[in-house]
Amino acid sequence: MKFSKVAILGPGLLGGSIALALRERQLAAEISLYGRSEQSLEGARRAGVTDQMFTDPRQAVEDAEVVIFCTPIGAMPSLAETISPALDPFAVVTDVGSVKGCVVQALEPLFHGKARWVGSHPMAGSEQAGFAAARADLFERSVSIVTPTENTDLQAVEIATQLWTALGCRVLSLDPLVHDQLVAQISHLPHLVAAALVQSASTESLALIGNGFRDTTRVAAGPPPMWTDILLSNRTALESVLGRLISTLEQARTQLQSGDEKGLHELLAQANHVRCQLGGQKK
Repeated sequence: MKFSKVAILGPGLLGGSIALALRERQLAAEISLYGRSEQSLEGARRAGVTDQMFTDPRQAVEDAEVVIFCTPIGAMPSLAETISPALDPFAVVTDVGSVKGCVVQALEPLFHGKARWVGSHPMAGSEQAGFAAARADLFERSVSIVTPTENTDLQAVEIATQLWTALGCRVLSLDPLVHDQLVAQISHLPHLVAAALVQSASTESLALIGNGFRDTTRVAAGPPPMWTDILLSNRTALESVLGRLISTLEQARTQLQSGDEKGLHELLAQANHVRCQLGGQKK
């Protein structure tokens, strides 16, 4: 399918990658890009992504068929209030936020009767940030999750699904809170653990690191403001899974203290089995 106009709010890694993919795959007749300043739009301007670039979000979303929030989670509610009067009531509005419960709770009522809202979360990205890191193939072979509620327009879900599928994703549908619980385990906790691992290493040991440490802690290089926003936005689910991790680490410490070779081997073997079942993952 081809969209008449897609408005992307935020020219960073994800917003820029969406714009590049839409252009490369010729999925939109028009692409509109909003950035907070002319400087934030400079990378996209040099790349020639689109001639439609605005520092006024209301201009960016005018006549848009699809609007995609690619801003920090904390910035979404005020931005939603700003653009809602300028939206076509049949426009589909979605986002790329890593947390869905608070986003859906805040944005769904703001768009009620003004546009058709459905939450989304493409499981794609990197530790890099900004348009300079954007890639047209970022979403290929990734999972994108849509998070409708009982109030969500079914056609909006279908259009969001078509969008992410066209960008190369396999699309799943989850309840927003279930999404947050699952993503806390496989995205938010790993980031927090990677940061803790870096903090736990001494200056002397960092001079000796190899690929294992680099691979394990790669995500800790992600933007601190963005990840602070994400972790606090999903703190309830994250606190629960963090408790399970602490319990596992305490178990491992007990096994080390007692010289429990069998127990430690079993812990490592179970993890080895699960990780090997994942196979090669997209990086």
